[in-house]
Amino acid sequence: MDAPRLTLVDATASVHDIHASLPRPRVDLAAARDGVDATIAAVREGGDRAVAELNQRFDGQGRHDTRVPAEVLASALDGLDADLRTALERAADQVRWFHERAKPADWSDEREGARMGQWHRPVQRAGIYVPGGKAAYPSTVIMTVVPAQVAGVESIVLSTPPTGADGWPNATILATAALLGVTDVRASGGAQAIAAMALGTESIDPVDIVVGPGNLFVSLAKQRLTAEGLVGMDGYAGPTEVAIVADDTADPVLVAADLVAQAEHDELATCLLITTAPELVDGVEAALADEVAATRHVERVEAALAGQGTAILVADIDAAVHVAEQFAAEHLEVHTRDAEQVAERIRYAGTTFIGPSTPVSLGDYASGPNHTLPTSGTARFTGGLSTSSFMVPVNWVAYDDESLAALAPTVMALSAAEDLPAHGRAVEVRMGRIAERTSAPGATSSRPT
Repeated sequence: MDAPRLTLVDATASVHDIHASLPRPRVDLAAARDGVDATIAAVREGGDRAVAELNQRFDGQGRHDTRVPAEVLASALDGLDADLRTALERAADQVRWFHERAKPADWSDEREGARMGQWHRPVQRAGIYVPGGKAAYPSTVIMTVVPAQVAGVESIVLSTPPTGADGWPNATILATAALLGVTDVRASGGAQAIAAMALGTESIDPVDIVVGPGNLFVSLAKQRLTAEGLVGMDGYAGPTEVAIVADDTADPVLVAADLVAQAEHDELATCLLITTAPELVDGVEAALADEVAATRHVERVEAALAGQGTAILVADIDAAVHVAEQFAAEHLEVHTRDAEQVAERIRYAGTTFIGPSTPVSLGDYASGPNHTLPTSGTARFTGGLSTSSFMVPVNWVAYDDESLAALAPTVMALSAAEDLPAHGRAVEVRMGRIAERTSAPGATSSRPT
């Protein structure tokens, strides 16, 4: 057998300190932050001119006017292969179906005479980023645009790197945008595209939220601009990852195929196998020899497996669940007996794919849930892109005289405890007005409608 492609971690004795053994890509965050900060500063100062210069530097294309003309979008759609168009329409329909059901619902209720609830308001303008790099991602156009549309976003601008000899982005990406009715498409990539959408330039109105996957620089740019309060963002969607929880019932060929499928994204992709079965590790290694040799992007896959490919051997399913939760994978597959029950026990993952017939690639393209998902362990506290990402929950309350009087003692006591007497005074004044009204002949209490 060839040399192992997965680094083996024997955690059968204990998984207590497993966090230090979990694979993560190594990146120079300090240098990346410096580069992103310089890019944001340049766009803030120079607007469209700076965006063009940065596009020229990083992508070799530096159009001053980055907006893709309507005729270019129409031509891309007209030239779309018929079978691919059918697949894109089918995928968009499935994604729309899922996100319509995931859309948060307004609610209202009454307690002790007070009415309250929550409205969900869509943002007015969304910026969508579709990466270029090593592949074209029309699927990301679907995954980002469709939930924004379902949420009711009024205006969408989509930015994606220029990759063609004509200086425009990938034709299939443009065609997919046109298919979904997006008319404002920009030929710009990287942190400069994020900065342009968030800050605004002479030709781009600023957006309320920026979403979409990308490389480290794209993710850091979103974080930096969100920290300034300029724009909202989705979760941290950086280099991709998969964790597969498997026991002795798992098919090693399926596991190996899914590891390679994730590794072909990028040299920084993380592929993690968590298993109770030593023989499965051997079987997966043997299958990897064939799968890697047969794949088109062999060098990329080899680099990802050498850098972040890991197999963690654990004593039992309880330990596997613990390790999977500690890793909090962007994509989690479960190949075990009673797979659905095991999957339900693992609390944190971007999306969980249950059973041998549910590979991650279904979610990448067409199963319904979004493929823009949290990476680097951030699934412990945030979820994937959804309609709620584009909607702002607004709480509302409406009290009448009786319900105000019932809660007044609580507010007065807490305002005194916090030495904020004006807070209590705001209630006290109203209580006085209520007393005046109710003491007048024929008076009735107020009740909001």
